[in-house]
Amino acid sequence: MSGELGQPQAGPSHAGLEFPNPERSRSGVPGGVIRRVGAQGRRSWIQKVLEQITDSPLQWVTPSEVVPVAVLAVQRYLLEDEPRDTIPKPPLYCYDEKCYLDPSLNFLVYKNILKVGIEMKICRVSCLYNEKRLGQGILCIDNVHCGDTLEAISLETPFRNSAHKEIPERPLRGGKSHYLALWNNEDPYGDIWLTNKQPEEHNFNNTKIISLSHLEMTWANRRNFPALLVRILHKSKLRYYGKPDKKMIEPYQTFLEVADSSGTVSVIMWNALCPEWYKSLRVGLVLLLQDYSVKKSYPFRMQPLPVDPQIKLISTMEICLNLRDPPTNIIIIPEKQVKPEWRLPKLNHRFITRSELDDVPENYICDVIGILIFVGRVQRSKKKENREDFWSYRWIHIADGTSEQPFIVELFSTSQPEIFENIYPMTYFVCTQLKVVRNDHQVPKLLYLTTTNESRVFITGHRGQPYTNDTKVKNFIHWIKTRTDSEEVKNTVIGGYYPYPPVPETFTKYSSSVKVESLLTAISEVRKEIEDLQYREQKRIAIQGIITVIKYIPHASATENASASETPRGANQPSTSQAARRENQSQERDNNNKRHQDDDPMSSQGFQTAYTSLSPTKKKRIVQGPNAKQVPVPQPETSAQTKGCKPDMPNIFLNRESASASAAGKGRRPISDRWESQLWKEKKFALIDHLHYSHVYPESIPRKFIFEQRKFLTEQFNSQPAKYIPPEGRPPNLDDFKSARSLGHFEVTILGLNHEIAIDVAFLPMYSPEDLRTSQIDSLLSCMNYSCVYPQATPGNDSMASPRALASDIIKAASKLDKAHIVGILDICNLGNDKVEVYLHRIYSPTNDS
Repeated sequence: MSGELGQPQAGPSHAGLEFPNPERSRSGVPGGVIRRVGAQGRRSWIQKVLEQITDSPLQWVTPSEVVPVAVLAVQRYLLEDEPRDTIPKPPLYCYDEKCYLDPSLNFLVYKNILKVGIEMKICRVSCLYNEKRLGQGILCIDNVHCGDTLEAISLETPFRNSAHKEIPERPLRGGKSHYLALWNNEDPYGDIWLTNKQPEEHNFNNTKIISLSHLEMTWANRRNFPALLVRILHKSKLRYYGKPDKKMIEPYQTFLEVADSSGTVSVIMWNALCPEWYKSLRVGLVLLLQDYSVKKSYPFRMQPLPVDPQIKLISTMEICLNLRDPPTNIIIIPEKQVKPEWRLPKLNHRFITRSELDDVPENYICDVIGILIFVGRVQRSKKKENREDFWSYRWIHIADGTSEQPFIVELFSTSQPEIFENIYPMTYFVCTQLKVVRNDHQVPKLLYLTTTNESRVFITGHRGQPYTNDTKVKNFIHWIKTRTDSEEVKNTVIGGYYPYPPVPETFTKYSSSVKVESLLTAISEVRKEIEDLQYREQKRIAIQGIITVIKYIPHASATENASASETPRGANQPSTSQAARRENQSQERDNNNKRHQDDDPMSSQGFQTAYTSLSPTKKKRIVQGPNAKQVPVPQPETSAQTKGCKPDMPNIFLNRESASASAAGKGRRPISDRWESQLWKEKKFALIDHLHYSHVYPESIPRKFIFEQRKFLTEQFNSQPAKYIPPEGRPPNLDDFKSARSLGHFEVTILGLNHEIAIDVAFLPMYSPEDLRTSQIDSLLSCMNYSCVYPQATPGNDSMASPRALASDIIKAASKLDKAHIVGILDICNLGNDKVEVYLHRIYSPTNDS
């Protein structure tokens, strides 16, 4: 694999033999891929293939017997530039039977086609020998056929031979000591990342300590540096700086901002020290640092704000910690041994409430606490074009009881995969060092938070954390305890397509806001843009064209495999909605049975109990669906209204929907589900290409969250794991979970300006009862802008049109754009396994910026 990404490895699993070889060095043990071993004494399929290669005059063979194998791990590492005949360390034990994936097949991993849990047939293999050693080589997979996902894989033995569990995982090639996380380089992954560093009392009688301010003045003239006694104020995420041409074993770096009574300074931890210490260090710990080095600080790095403005910010030097040169000595001092006369700074948090956020300036750094009410899927974006290095991120909504609107947070991976991959709605959530992103001149106003290099996330183990004494944290806990009703729990949402942040209202503003080489993508280039996407890579592109067809697909048929266009207009599926309703009722009963008061209000169980008891006493609602716009509803719905409404309508709309239903009975207007232009009828048979990307996959639909199914739902919207995890029982079907959308979706056909190529895309709006200003401008352009439909209220009536009536309005608006040139903003995402989302986020009129 080229660039900064390493070599994926597929571990086929079948019966195997053990060939221990004790005279080899343990340092040569390759990385581990789980395999399934059959009865002792049986020859494995892989062993048979190795024998075929050994007996063959060719460097490769087509196996005489091709049998299905199960992929149990796909692991990645950086392969340095090296000749093919210099394999540094071969497998120590043949029973690992790990296989090296030829780089020409890397695209199967990029697209998440070759993944754990599938059946795979290996059609061609070769052997890569180490010519400096006798009889040492690795099996290379040169051609494979990836099959279906297996419901379950029988693991007859553990991941590694029981007699050698202490032997760490190591890659097959390149001399690397460890694997990288599969989808990014920030997350610690594998067994080299230790967590066992504990505080230890230290005798300070013979320890000379220097203050940071004194060190700043004298370091340039010193050869030996006395010890530093400091508190950790900030901890950054990991930075992996490995390059194919650099022979670095563990090229990691992380920053600690530390302080004593005289100042605060940056500490850089390098290389092998990161796997040893990173996961054990946390903000607030007191460290004794000895045998460190000092250098002039990097001029372009921005240090985070000091926790205490009165403490001097030292920016002229940096403290460097290395495993050697000199070998740094780090000791964690127990808090009980910390003396007041040391005057070490306390941690000062910058918590803000959602009600305060509206008045907070751009780029302000803050901390937040609240309840997760929406957790989006994990997505990825390239750090740089034409590079194979990605950021992992997800969007979340947090409510804290001070506003009708939640915090919207762009949560990047913070090198805490154990948290990032295990967050779900109905959880207490604390995130520090968030930056405010806002644009008050955009319509709608842009306002959200994003993580910084020093952001840390907490979902469990809140007891004892420094922030628990903060006044705003205590107010939040009090708010949670006062809720006594479980009504709001129904609106929590997980996963699905999330159209955020919204683009500006005019194409001129959009043009000035994007940072790409080419503003517009030719419609002939769209296929390549889509095919070049890697797994979960999210991208936004702009195309020009003419809307020629728009078709409404009701929600009930949105995720069916059958052609959506063949769905009967009046079709309904009571079984699905009734099942979802029974599920919700069962959930309410279970939650009511679980109510109790936990001793620790910030504990995980305490939160679940507290959240279950939320009450709408303030007569307010929050739209927790994955959309940019959240609005209040003046009145709660009554039980009579609830009973008379569609079960798949969000609670927020029940009051208005029931009113509009009665109004519709008096004078129903004809509703159209499809519009097709005359231009399309003339051109559709003469196209040179027609791209079909309007299918809506189950993974694209945000789902109502069900706490009892949190493990399954969390797994569905996380990234594909690197190692196979056996399911617990028979997993449910994602389609069985109730959608958080109620309007369904649209299939839109856009014809290229040259009338030669057309593309079908999907449009998934949510609608909201407010923002009547949009009734004064074109409704289709408005709903595309907001990714919402804002219907005009009927004069003298507080009712709102039904979803089908709203859909008809959108179709009529599209028909008014007949033959008009538009700019379409498309959100594209690779869902893995040859599934791609292409959604219309917004349309602009290139000739009208009003």
